[in-house]
Amino acid sequence: MGVQDVIVDDQAIVTGIRRGTVPDAPRIGFIAHLDTADVGLEASIRPQIHRFAGSDLCLNKEKDIWLRVDENPEINRWVGHDVITSDGTSVLGADNKAAIAVIMTLLARLDESGRYGDVAVAFVPDEEIGLRGAKALDLQRFSCDFAYTIDCCELGEVVTENFNAASCEITFHGISAHPMSAKGKLLNPVLMAQDFIAQFDRLDTPEHTEGTEGFYWMSNLVANDSKATLQVLIRDFDTVSFEARKQKIATILDAMKPRFPSGEIDCRMNDEYRNVGPFFLQDPRAMKLLLTSLDSTNVKPKLISMRGGTDGAVISERGIPTPNMFTGAYNFHSRFEFLPVPAFVKSYEVAAMLCYTAPSLR
Repeated sequence: MGVQDVIVDDQAIVTGIRRGTVPDAPRIGFIAHLDTADVGLEASIRPQIHRFAGSDLCLNKEKDIWLRVDENPEINRWVGHDVITSDGTSVLGADNKAAIAVIMTLLARLDESGRYGDVAVAFVPDEEIGLRGAKALDLQRFSCDFAYTIDCCELGEVVTENFNAASCEITFHGISAHPMSAKGKLLNPVLMAQDFIAQFDRLDTPEHTEGTEGFYWMSNLVANDSKATLQVLIRDFDTVSFEARKQKIATILDAMKPRFPSGEIDCRMNDEYRNVGPFFLQDPRAMKLLLTSLDSTNVKPKLISMRGGTDGAVISERGIPTPNMFTGAYNFHSRFEFLPVPAFVKSYEVAAMLCYTAPSLR
């Protein structure tokens, strides 16, 4: 493949450089994540290819698992084409194995007679659990002018902005007591957590918001007689609103403490990633090149505000503008995840066009 300076470090991060044929061209990068989301399904993935004829797809006859057309109408676009699925007992893992396949094919097929600059690649772990791999990536090993993640999303989708994201772990410390003699002694940490949750708008949640609306997500609660630990996720596209959401949590907790003088409340809040939109305004080259490459490969762009984040959000904040483009897959994190082969191929074609078009930005 001609990849040089390949390093696999102790955090399972893989980096390398494919040297270009145009020395002064911008160096572009590609990032994919190695991990697949754990959503409680089977760990073993058994992919299968269907020729989609327009009717429901049987993923698993024995378990009677079907991908229903009326529940997934977007599949109708791919009548007459091959579609890849799992056997219904697991996710497919196109998020993000499809990106790995695209990048590896790209490295193998870059033609020495073509004109392209250096191409940096990085494969990182733990995207699905807080973008940890991107945060640990040594940017001296992934040195480039701008980069691209290839992660999720249907044919033509380009992420122009994403959430600002923070996580919050709140521990409510109560006082345990036997219920027969609990009066005046017991402090129930579950009810302390309930009191906190009740301070929020029930409609300001993932299941009641869309588009560029933010939310709070009370995502996990683990409790016993002595303490309750609550995980809260904070999401918002607007930076001012994002900071206000974090402050609201601090204000509510400060107001609660006098009501529970015999208990304790601990709070740990961490920023996870930032909205990439402002970074692309500061340096528009990556987005401009991506839109040009889509046009050159006859792919209609679908610009989206992503209600999530990618490794590119972390890398952009660290100084390398990194838009996200499509793999072509649908229903990621689901047993009904599917990848139309023509969209998969187009993802590769766009990635290749990015390389061959980059020298024009000199």
